[in-house]
Parts: sequence; structure tokens; C-alpha cells
Amino acid sequence: MSFYRNAVWFARGLRDYTKGGYESASKNFNPADLDLNVDCSGKSYMITGGNSGIGKCIALDIAKRGGTIHLVCRNKKSAQEAQSEIQKASGNNNVHIHPLDLSDSKSVVEFGRRFVESGTELNVLVNNAGCMINNREIDSNGNEKNFATNTLGTHLLTTSLIPLLSKATQPRVIIVSSGGMLVQKLNVDDWQLEKEKKFDGTMAYAQNKRQQVVMMEQYAKQYPNIHFSAMHPGWADTPAVRSSMPDFYEKMKDRLRTAEQGADTATWLAISEAALQFPSGLFFEDRRPVPTHLPLAWTRSTKEEEAKFMAKLAALTEQFTKN
Repeated sequence: MSFYRNAVWFARGLRDYTKGGYESASKNFNPADLDLNVDCSGKSYMITGGNSGIGKCIALDIAKRGGTIHLVCRNKKSAQEAQSEIQKASGNNNVHIHPLDLSDSKSVVEFGRRFVESGTELNVLVNNAGCMINNREIDSNGNEKNFATNTLGTHLLTTSLIPLLSKATQPRVIIVSSGGMLVQKLNVDDWQLEKEKKFDGTMAYAQNKRQQVVMMEQYAKQYPNIHFSAMHPGWADTPAVRSSMPDFYEKMKDRLRTAEQGADTATWLAISEAALQFPSGLFFEDRRPVPTHLPLAWTRSTKEEEAKFMAKLAALTEQFTKN
């Protein structure tokens, strides 16, 4: 089954996830959705991992439209450099940085609490930051590093900011996931892949991305006043891809999307009125909702499995949120 999933996914990727796939899909875009008349002034946008790659492209586009930007980044120096570049390129000085390592669960909760208490307005959260660590690393809390960043960090930040988002007009939460999740079924019993004989960082990442999509679907049900979505950016040429997947990069570098093309749908979900015409809780590729499962891949989980996953996540979250 794994061979089938990977083969079908890769064939689809060659068709849809490459630069050519974007160019083909973009012929059906409505240019008015993201034209220069889309004004973001008076609104506040938080973007994790906004110091490079896709996150930086999202931040720059919104800053050019007058939006207030909050860059949440692990590396302070890199964040400061991105802040300066975005301010200069956009002419918008309302670009703020917040150093935060999403794998540090206690710090994520504390950051969310402080941001809510500050009274700062927040209209849109873009969960873009992520990692792919190819060797098993366990943090001080006993959590595998990929899981701690991609799944738990995203969950802790999102849920901590719900009170603030709920006060905004047309609030949105976007998760930059990955089409790689299509090769994975939600693994409730071994959600941090502790039972795997040989750790595979790529598959851990794909499992995290499946977890993110399930989380997004559950958030949409739990918080109906907020518009939730997840998206796949396609195969884009970013620093993260070059460093985490060097072999893939070397084989595919001539066919990869630009970071701007990879960021397009996330930006569209964050600021366009067209995105809000779709129901909350969908997964998008190239500005259109797409299925979250490959045909005949047996990756669908039951409602009971998804409920169990969310309950385990809530129990883990309590470790960091209780006084």
C-alpha cells in the first residue's frame, strides 16, 4: 500500500505540484482576487516562519497592501533581516518581529498568552513555520522534534490565539500543510512514530502534515466564527527544501515552483474575499479545494480515531497550559 500511495502521489506531483502545474492552474485564476485593489490596511496578520521562503513571500505581499505584519520566527537575526527587507520593499513600517521557537511548547503558550493580553488586534493567523528533521530528536518534554514543531506547536499557538481571533471581523486561520500528507493515514496509536524500527524524517513530516489537516477540520467545527483552511504550496524552491531534502532538490530543481508561486494560495486564503465564499475546513491547492485523500489509498480515518487524536492532543496541551 505504501508503494501504491507513493507512486500515485509522485505521478500527481509531477503533473500538479511543479512550476508547470502552477502555470497551468493559474490560467483559471480570477486576477481580481489578488489585484492591487485588495487592501489590507487596518488589519493585522501573524505569519510564522515569515523570515524566509513562502512565509516571507506572504508577509511581503500583505505588507505591500498596507497590512500590519507580525513575523514569528525562531532566529531573531534572520527575522530582523527579513523585517528590514520587507519594510524597505513595501514602504510599510508596520512589520514587527517576535522571536519564538515553535518546538518550545511552554514558550509558545506563554507567547500566545502575552499576545492576547497585549490587546493587539489579530485578524489572520498563517501557520507556515515547520521543520523536517531527518534523525529522531527528542525534546526536554519527551516529544519528537518534528511533532513538537509541526503539530503541537501549531496547535498550541492556534488555540492560544482563538480568544483574540474571535474578536476580529472575518477572522481566518491558514495552515501551510503539504500534499505529502496524502501518503499517510492518521496514526493515532503511534503519533510520534516511536515504534518505527528506522526513523524516516520525510514520513514523520508527512504524518505531521496529515495531523495538521485533521486539526484544521476539527477547528472548523469547534470554532464556526473563524474561517479555517489548509493548503499545499506545491513543490517550491525554498531554503527549507534545499536543506531538508537535498536529493529531491537536485533531481527536481529545474521543475520547482518559485517561492512566490508556492505562497500564492496561502496569500489568497489570507486576504481575498473569494476564499471566504468556500466553507471553513477545506484543503486547497492552487486556489481550489481538493480532496484530502488519494483514490483507493485507504488513508481515511474514522470519526472515533480523529476524536481520539484530538483528545490526546488536548491532554498533551494541558501539560503546558495548566497553572
